[in-house]
Amino acid sequence: MSKPSSGLGRSTLYLSSALISSALTTTVTLAPPAVTSVAAQTAHTLPPVVVAPAHPRHPVRQRSNTRRPSSHTAGHLPAAPQRPAEYPLQPAGSATVTARTAFDRGLSTSDSASLVTELPGGAVWGAGGVSSLPAINGFGADRIQVAINSMPISPACPNEMNPPLSFVNPAMIAKMRTYLGIAPVSTGGDYTGARIDVTTAPPVFANDPSGWLSTATVSGFFRSNSNAYGVDATATLANRDTSVTYTGGWVRAGDYKAGDGTTIKSTLYETQNHALSISKRTVGNLFTFQVGGQFIPYQGYVNQYMDMVYNRGLYANGRYEGDFDWGKLEASAFVHQIRHTMGFIAPDKTGNMPMDTEGIDGGYAVKATFAVSNIDLLRVGNELTLNRIDDWWDPVAGSMMMGPNSFINLNGGQRDRVGTFAEWERHWDRNWTTVVGLRNDVVWMNTGDVHGYNAMMYGADAAVFNAQDRARTDAHFDGSALVRYEPDQLSHYELGFARKTRSPNLYERYAWSTSAMAMKMIGWFGDGNGYVGNLDLKPEKAHTVSFTAGWHDPAQKIWSFSVTPYASYVQDYIDVDRCVTGKCLANNPRNLTATSGFVYLRFANHDATLYGVNLEGRLALWDNASYGRGELRGTLGYVRGQRQDGIDLYHVMPINAKLALDHVIGGWSNGIELQLVGSKDEVSQVHNELTTPSYALVNLRTGYQWQHVRIDLGIDNLFDQTYYLPLGGADLVDYKVVSMMGSSAAYGYNVKGPGRSINGRLSVSF
Repeated sequence: MSKPSSGLGRSTLYLSSALISSALTTTVTLAPPAVTSVAAQTAHTLPPVVVAPAHPRHPVRQRSNTRRPSSHTAGHLPAAPQRPAEYPLQPAGSATVTARTAFDRGLSTSDSASLVTELPGGAVWGAGGVSSLPAINGFGADRIQVAINSMPISPACPNEMNPPLSFVNPAMIAKMRTYLGIAPVSTGGDYTGARIDVTTAPPVFANDPSGWLSTATVSGFFRSNSNAYGVDATATLANRDTSVTYTGGWVRAGDYKAGDGTTIKSTLYETQNHALSISKRTVGNLFTFQVGGQFIPYQGYVNQYMDMVYNRGLYANGRYEGDFDWGKLEASAFVHQIRHTMGFIAPDKTGNMPMDTEGIDGGYAVKATFAVSNIDLLRVGNELTLNRIDDWWDPVAGSMMMGPNSFINLNGGQRDRVGTFAEWERHWDRNWTTVVGLRNDVVWMNTGDVHGYNAMMYGADAAVFNAQDRARTDAHFDGSALVRYEPDQLSHYELGFARKTRSPNLYERYAWSTSAMAMKMIGWFGDGNGYVGNLDLKPEKAHTVSFTAGWHDPAQKIWSFSVTPYASYVQDYIDVDRCVTGKCLANNPRNLTATSGFVYLRFANHDATLYGVNLEGRLALWDNASYGRGELRGTLGYVRGQRQDGIDLYHVMPINAKLALDHVIGGWSNGIELQLVGSKDEVSQVHNELTTPSYALVNLRTGYQWQHVRIDLGIDNLFDQTYYLPLGGADLVDYKVVSMMGSSAAYGYNVKGPGRSINGRLSVSF
């Protein structure tokens, strides 16, 4: 039987890397030398990494009776709308990964999710080479909401092999703003952990009204471990009021080697991402339209039973910003389509079992900010997101187990959400600021009837599932409150509280089969266990409180230090229990009591607590003409997560720290980084999660900048240490045992991290 009709298009997109060269070969310099852009200057100089700079004092908006945009004299084109004071107060518990940081990190990795490890409390769940899942303060995967250019993209895969951050390369990122814990309600809803907003290719315009601006940067790189190589490119053509920008990249890598020389199988990948945007500014308005796409022909997964053998994404979005007498209006709309296939990449994995997914996201967001007085700002907004997924597994010819019909995993799964919020920001005086807000989101979920490969093995589960009412409606009522006190130019203090709610994803609610094979195809945890959904899941509600104290020198150039303790009580945390059905027990007779081996799990609600502390600091050690500038920076994060019944939460990062020394003199920039990770001893007993030992890694980098050429060199894991990834999951490929199927994955082996890699990059700007 064929898969159910979904109405989704089957068109394919293959944007080859040749597009990069064709886009650049026609680039010419039309602007006079005086015409420059901030983006071009950043690409040329590439100074040392700066993460989460100290927040400047938030200005109080002074009202004016004259509409700013209309004050331009005749014959002059308007300036682009600047960020007004109506922009939301950035919490002290937020951080920004800049374009420079992202570009520098791109020397070592093509996985954009790994950028969150630059932030206090940030970590990643191991997955494919470009598809890790971000985790912040113990919250990971779907509890972290990611928006790419205002698009909240939903993964379309039962293993979440295509998470949102996989749709941008690190070099494409102009800014990654992360709300680590307490966030104003205006930033979004339907998440309980952190919110990540990624911006690519912001518009750049010519300064000269009669001139043109053209810039281009091409960067080629190589990494010795995994023999990875690729190219990133950015090109802009703009005049005073119109800007067109292309950004994208391509990379290919083989399996990497661990420090002991062993090859870690199923870690190869190839990917390309492309985006083309056009921006237009008029009197007080900025319009941007963007189209983009992704193509991944293959990506191996050492901690999954399947690999990605095809992934194509295509999207379009439009954004508007307008500055008016009364305040600011922001609006966006988007559509994003994914076509995804899982299979086996030989020779590391062999067999024939195609699994296909087709998904589409769409929606809009509108936000208005009103300056109701000289010290009061009111923000209101509304947003809509729509998600549709079809997930089917075609029959395998000649197989009694996987035939004669298609396995329907999700039949027209839908998850729609509408959210509305109101938020009040008040600057009481130069010392005190408050932000309070309320938010309501309503989530509607449903899916159609399902069936398995055949009635004998799958009919009973399908009949039970189809007989139930599968429509669910969840109403979220959330709020947040922040109070900031800045007594002087040397310190700031901020206390925040938030209630956030997240509804289950489609697989947590609607994965239906308790067959051993089908259950092992569900799950983004990388632990080798099997999972089945739960129609009766409740939304999880996180109540989070955090306090930040920060100190710095008056100019915020010499030193700074901040400490942020936090705690979250999560009601109805979506975790798992051991599956108790007869078929689960037939799969594993010791399923309820086993303390080792792979087990079968059912999603379930449990109350849980998470608490921890993040530290961050920097200190300029010297700054003079003879020796340049040397700066010491560091972060430390600790988090503890546990259910109320005493079970430890899965994939919680152990205590970890980073210390780095950055040095710049003339065209040279250098750095040495020490990464410290403690032993992971507090593991989930339900998942039979494995412990990992502590480790320390040393990384080096250096670079030299000429006028339009830059060379970067780096060494990751300088001493070629053998270590295990705390959140890397189970190695399901490199270790086998004899089984009824011939061989199967052996339990008890963590995924080893990459050994030494010598990396190089050549960048040329035009």
